[in-house]
Amino acid sequence: MQDVEVIESAEAAAAALDPVRARLLRALSVPASAAGLAAQVGITRQKVNYYLKSLEAHGLVELSEERRHGGITERVLQASAASYVVSPAAVSESAADPDANADHLSAAYLVALAGRLVREVGTLARRAGATGRRLPTLTIDTQIGFRSAADRAAFADDLTTAVLDLAARYHHDDGRPHRLVVAAHPVPEEET
Repeated sequence: MQDVEVIESAEAAAAALDPVRARLLRALSVPASAAGLAAQVGITRQKVNYYLKSLEAHGLVELSEERRHGGITERVLQASAASYVVSPAAVSESAADPDANADHLSAAYLVALAGRLVREVGTLARRAGATGRRLPTLTIDTQIGFRSAADRAAFADDLTTAVLDLAARYHHDDGRPHRLVVAAHPVPEEET
């Protein structure tokens, strides 16, 4: 089971977001059969089987084991991931295309960058998982309080200079390309 799986297709997203199927996915954090799930969620085994076939067709659940009871084979399934994230590309390709927005200071551009990040890292994580490798990543997450717009602008200038200097120092034309995204946005106020 993966930690996080990025859902790329609209059909798989629809299957995962359906309330009954989402409930089954949560229940399948541990392996279970259709009969066991039916008792757990209060739905007939036949309906559970119907929903499981859809989830399995989209790669959201996978076979954990098969148990033989006389002439009957019981399939035990498990969710393919502990959690799921729907890529914006599942809804619209342009949602994950920052090049579609010329205003690099807009929220739309930042959301498109985040969408591309989800899509690219999801693809790379899936490939790494399939080969048993670990995906090398670097993440920095912090909060900073700016007293004024002028402070924020000065910080942006200093950060840009520092990042460009570091990139120039460590970039090699024959090296493996990596994408670096630095973003800042106000922290949303907590809703009460």
